[in-house]
Amino acid sequence: MAKVMCMCGNICSGKSAFARRLAEENKAALLSADEITLTLFGQDAGDKFDGYAQKVKEYLYEKSIQLARTGINVVLDLGFWQKKERDGAREFYRQRGILCEFYFIDISESDRRRNIEERNRSVAEGKTCAYYVDEGLAKKADGLFEKPDRSEIDVWIENTRERE
Repeated sequence: MAKVMCMCGNICSGKSAFARRLAEENKAALLSADEITLTLFGQDAGDKFDGYAQKVKEYLYEKSIQLARTGINVVLDLGFWQKKERDGAREFYRQRGILCEFYFIDISESDRRRNIEERNRSVAEGKTCAYYVDEGLAKKADGLFEKPDRSEIDVWIENTRERE
């Protein structure tokens, strides 16, 4: 049976870029919550965003089960910011007899801040379809993110940027 590879990391840590590469290397379907919410609601979901995001996550969990049961590997790009969410996902897949692996993208705070600046510039210039990370979103993400313990993670990736 196929497996589900769950991407974990803070906002702008490099999860989505790594998820695309991982999906290609494993001939896996890439399921991204941001891709769906941006396609449906753009940057303007406002106060309804958290409710929309929860519904999208529920849909992607079910879709990942459907794909895995048909033999298709899945990369699930949801962030898994909190320990209880990671534990819940692990249990969800365990109960269904599906192998679940966690990939954590670890990045220094200075490199993450540079990623945020670069992303925001690309979004503002219309070069990429991603969320613009203003101070409010950055603060919200930082407040919610719980860095995992190494015992929670199957593959720990150190994301280091080239120094100029």
